[in-house]
Amino acid sequence: MLAAAPDLAICVLVDEKGAGRSLLHVATDWPGHFPNCRETIALLAQAGADPDAGLADSPVDAFEKPLHWAASSDDVEAIDALLDNGADIEASGAVFTGGTPMSDAVVFAQWRAAERLLARGAVTTLWQAAALGLYERVRELADSATEGDLTSALWHACRGGQRATAELLLDRGADINWIGFMDWTPLRAAKESGNKGLVAALEKRGAK
Repeated sequence: MLAAAPDLAICVLVDEKGAGRSLLHVATDWPGHFPNCRETIALLAQAGADPDAGLADSPVDAFEKPLHWAASSDDVEAIDALLDNGADIEASGAVFTGGTPMSDAVVFAQWRAAERLLARGAVTTLWQAAALGLYERVRELADSATEGDLTSALWHACRGGQRATAELLLDRGADINWIGFMDWTPLRAAKESGNKGLVAALEKRGAK
C-alpha cells in the first residue's frame, strides 16, 4: 500500500474535534500493543513518517509524540521500534507535564515502559527517579531541590512502591501528608503500590 501511495506515510488524520494525528500516532494509540506494531512503525518511518511529529490543533495533547503515546500504553515493543527509527527519547510534550516520554510513563504508572526508556538512555528528573527507586540519582538531585519538589518526589516514590527513595526524601524534609494526584496522600499511593513495608514505614512516621 505504501509503495503505491507513499504520501500515506506523511498524511494527517483529523478527528471530529479537529485534532490531527499521524499514522505513527495511530500505531501507538491507546491501548497500544497492536499486532505487528514493530514492523508497522518501521515501514512508516522508512517511507518518510516523522517519529517526532506532534499532534496538530489539539487543545490537550498539542505536542505529544508517538513515543509519548507508546510510553503511556506501556508498549515496550513500540518504544523500541520508535527509538530504533529515530524518535527523540527526550522529546517534550507529555500530556500533564509538557515533559518527556519518561514523564508520561511515570505519571501513568507504566513501569515496564519507564524501565525500558531508562535502559535506552532516558534522563530522569527527581520525581521520576524517586518513582523508579534510583537512590543515587535521587540523592544527587535532592541536594538542590525545593521542599515542593521533594514532596512531589515522595508522592511518586510511594506510588512506585520505592521505600528507600521515599525514606530518603522524608529525611530531606518532604511533606508526608501532602495530597497529590487523584487526591491521594503518599500513604494512599503506597497502599496502592502493594508495598506493605513502605506502608508500615510511613505509618510509623505519622502518615495519614
